[in-house]
Amino acid sequence: MGLEQAHPPAPEIPEVQAETGKKRRPGRNLPIAVGVGLALGAVVLVSLYTVKEIFLGVVVVFLGVAVWELIRAFATRDIRIAQVPLMAGGLAMLVCTYFWGTTALVATFALTVLAILLWRLPGGQEGYVRDATASVFAAAYVPFLAGFVVLMLAADDGPDRIIVFIAVTIASDIGGFFAGSFLGAHKMAPAISPKKTWEGFAGSSLTCMVVGALLLPWLLDGAWWQGILVGAAAVCSATLGDLIESMIKRDLGIKDMGTLLPEHGGVMDRLDSLLATVPVVWLLFQAFVPA
Repeated sequence: MGLEQAHPPAPEIPEVQAETGKKRRPGRNLPIAVGVGLALGAVVLVSLYTVKEIFLGVVVVFLGVAVWELIRAFATRDIRIAQVPLMAGGLAMLVCTYFWGTTALVATFALTVLAILLWRLPGGQEGYVRDATASVFAAAYVPFLAGFVVLMLAADDGPDRIIVFIAVTIASDIGGFFAGSFLGAHKMAPAISPKKTWEGFAGSSLTCMVVGALLLPWLLDGAWWQGILVGAAAVCSATLGDLIESMIKRDLGIKDMGTLLPEHGGVMDRLDSLLATVPVVWLLFQAFVPA
């Protein structure tokens, strides 16, 4: 596909229709979805509170799968992501950040970008900017943002920091799901994510702030009002993360990034809000409860 050829518009993802012809939203098997979520939570808890390096390994594996899903998704539009430098650079970002901190995260990201630009050179000029830009985007979107999780993990109270971060982010999904399901009427961004409503966002906000107010004093010796601020920031970033990935999937014309997690989609479909939230929460932790 040449550069001069415009991409066709992404196909609309159809809604499920009843026999009467009326449209209804496709549902999912809630017990299976909850079971998968609980299983993932168990993996996180066990790895976090045994040996921190085990959790680092879990992060590396999950992010490797997420990057692979992103590579395959972009390939549907004939966008060739530089797999080797992206995978190797992502691994370096996570491992080096754990041992050497913020400077290592920035340095390894910069070197990954350089490696991506060089790796694509033998492929010729056609599509170079497109492919290189997508590869750099993937490096920033997944391993670089995930590096802030590793920065939290490296602290003495790293497991507690990560629990607070994950809890406020998941609270956004849970609060939004129930409020949106029972009260949702006003669409937030119908062109991007038709299921998101302002009522769901209100439920997400309340749940996030309550969870933040409870957990920050309990686990990190912060103030309750600081927990409210962390929750408020988390709901905004988590919602934006969902919308960003929804826009990516609509542009690519796909429903889910993968099928690895039953009733959840792919790993990237579970990481979208977490990746968008982690740098925001990390920054607030630095201000409120520095390690």
